[in-house]
Amino acid sequence: MTNITRRELLKLLGSSAMAAGASSFAFSAIAGKSTTAHVIVVGGGFGGATCVNYLHRFDPNLKITLIEPTKTFTTCPFSNKVIAGMEKMSSIQFNYNKLAAQPNVNIVHDTVIDIDAVSKKISLSNGKPLTYDSLVLSPGVSFRWGKIENNDEASTEIFPHAWKAGEQTVLLAKQLHAMPDGGTFIISVPGGPFRAPPAPYERASLAAYYLKKNKPKSKILVLDSSDDFEEKALFQKAWKKLYPNIIEWVGGSDGGKVTRIDTRSKQIFAGSTAYKGDVINVIPPQQAGAIAIKAGLTNKDGWCDVQQPSFESVKNKSIYVIGDACVAGDMKKLGHAANNQAKICAASLVSSLHGLNMPEPVYSSSVYSVLNPKYAISSATVFRLKNGSIKKVSGGPSELNASRKTHKREADFSKGWYRSITSEMFLG
Repeated sequence: MTNITRRELLKLLGSSAMAAGASSFAFSAIAGKSTTAHVIVVGGGFGGATCVNYLHRFDPNLKITLIEPTKTFTTCPFSNKVIAGMEKMSSIQFNYNKLAAQPNVNIVHDTVIDIDAVSKKISLSNGKPLTYDSLVLSPGVSFRWGKIENNDEASTEIFPHAWKAGEQTVLLAKQLHAMPDGGTFIISVPGGPFRAPPAPYERASLAAYYLKKNKPKSKILVLDSSDDFEEKALFQKAWKKLYPNIIEWVGGSDGGKVTRIDTRSKQIFAGSTAYKGDVINVIPPQQAGAIAIKAGLTNKDGWCDVQQPSFESVKNKSIYVIGDACVAGDMKKLGHAANNQAKICAASLVSSLHGLNMPEPVYSSSVYSVLNPKYAISSATVFRLKNGSIKKVSGGPSELNASRKTHKREADFSKGWYRSITSEMFLG
């Protein structure tokens, strides 16, 4: 950590003022003004739901429509706890009732199938068109089927990804809990960028927590396309301490990159080696959500380049893109990053609608990885604009030699973080 202490940084990351430097400016400058603008937000996750909340807070007169297919949102954060039997599925599920009760806010549970940016119109799967003045996309990720041979949507019924929380989370949990003692649980980690970079290793940790208690003869094998990740030293130290001889990690250069799967024989192939597992969790390579691709907003790597600080698409300035789908400089694809981007995007959009100049924002992101109920690690980072790109200026992961008391405190902090961020999304 540099410049400020970790405790100070975590406090700053929890404040909405830190998250969007334009907040107070937007409130004071727009108070009492009226607008007839209609803003459509596509995607009701950490980016989209937060964006709706802050658009309404910054300008209560805006007409806002959120398009989200599901009536119940299931969070990816804390879903690994469900897989490990530490939490019930209902504890990570939320509805949009309180958000929909806000004046001038409308929730439409449907799927956007087309965007006409010229006429500023979207088409829904029910055939109904909607027009907008401003459009925000927070479509999350889609999977790059076929990048791993035989890895298609049908294969996920045997080798679940559980990387979009919901039915897949339940399926992987059932498979893990039904695995015989002495079985092998394999996790395949894709090359980056992908949603929630620390989450595969948290999943391995919490699966080990479950297996150590319930199936102590079992093993976990992590096959990784990469050789390194930010919290690698922290995870591996914890694995040695908490789960000795349970978790084996194989990096990409040592033959960890999975290239083919076979659901019939329950095998997974990495390099020249075939691995057989009782439960196999294949996390596919990723790209921006399908509607962003169809709208022509993605680059050659499948992600959406955006301008800063507005989050306007480089391909089409009339459309904003936030969250996992966008390329946001040094910011990783995390729930808190999407939350932060949503606030800044909302401030930028409202300022633009009212002809105001938005002050330069401060970007922030934090993520907690829980390794057992009393042991967690985290990474907290502050970013600023440098030459038009978001660059890290302070922060980093937990201290490598932190005490058990510190890790217990971080486990407690993670619960507060989760309550806070979901309350911002769903108002409660």
